[in-house]
Amino acid sequence: MRVLAFNYGSSSVRCSLVDTRDDRVLGGAVIERVGQSGACLTDEFSDEPSTREIAAPDHAEAIGRLHALLRESDLGGPFAIGHRVVHGGERFRSATRIDDEVEHAIEELIPLAPLHNPPSLAGIRAARAAFPDAVQVAVFDTAFHQTLPPRAYVYPIPYELYEEDRIRRYGFHGTSHRNAAERAAELLGLAPGKFSGITCHLGNGSSVTAVENGESIDTSMGMTPLEGLMMGTRSGDIDPGVLGHLADSRGMTLREVMELLSAQSGLLGISGVSSDLRDVESAAQAGNPRAELALDVFAYRVRKYLGAYRAVLGRVDGIVFTGGMGENSAPLRRRIAGRLEHLGVSLDTARNRACTGSETLISSPESTVPILVVPCREERVIAREVSRLMGEP
Repeated sequence: MRVLAFNYGSSSVRCSLVDTRDDRVLGGAVIERVGQSGACLTDEFSDEPSTREIAAPDHAEAIGRLHALLRESDLGGPFAIGHRVVHGGERFRSATRIDDEVEHAIEELIPLAPLHNPPSLAGIRAARAAFPDAVQVAVFDTAFHQTLPPRAYVYPIPYELYEEDRIRRYGFHGTSHRNAAERAAELLGLAPGKFSGITCHLGNGSSVTAVENGESIDTSMGMTPLEGLMMGTRSGDIDPGVLGHLADSRGMTLREVMELLSAQSGLLGISGVSSDLRDVESAAQAGNPRAELALDVFAYRVRKYLGAYRAVLGRVDGIVFTGGMGENSAPLRRRIAGRLEHLGVSLDTARNRACTGSETLISSPESTVPILVVPCREERVIAREVSRLMGEP
């Protein structure tokens, strides 16, 4: 079966044409740095892949550019379309065929994922208009985390708020964490569904998940993608009292405070340089102290979650790095894993330095816990979910 898989990130839009019979990517395209200067489109549908700079001030413009490229490309035969949707709440526990009702439900969940569900919804609407005869399926980031036990997803606030408003931990990056766990099991020679370990999706949005026998049992993001690790523009974990303090001391509205924590914090907020790790690392190498501090804070917070989830899990078969930053930044992996020897985790410096975007074991022979880098092939996971839903090979 052929599936056109769309993956909408907070600063990127990617699509891949996948043949699920042999898990082969037939072509693809990606627009990166959406909403930033220097946005670029990489076209891998044509015989000669190319990258060019474009204007992509928002996701609507980026999606429009991708659809124009798809119309120009020879995609061949019939195909289904899978869309990554970040927030599915408690309603969507698995991939779901899209109709008007599902589209409306995704729109209603926008307040829980204001940076992510809108581009997914825009992509779905554009694809339904452009390809009216194709089966369209939503694959939800939250679905993988529906196995969280109550002790992990219930917040210590009045329980009525969960019963009445469904305020709870949901977790995100589910397709990426699922792929990392499944691939780690294969690489480590474990039976399918038997991997227990920690998967780290590190990108413009970042999260860490504790996986036990192939299932998510805890994860760093919460009701929204704002909780957990420090990220590109998001603060991650922060004292809730800060919200009230900013309102009192600066006269900020709640909406203004949420905008500050969602879009002006993280790597961008501390460094003052950029939300893109590559820019921050370059600035740190040039001697910028705030950029150096931003990298230190980021790595420190990842280490804290690794230690916490090592305590939660009864067995740790491996630690997996995935996502754009996790796959491609050897310096960041060194900052994170370089101080975990007391937990039996030891990085091989040469292996780590040589690994950029490839599937690699980067731990030393002395490490009691393997450290793996697994490319984030979310589009293939999306395609497989679409295929399973339709009962196709």
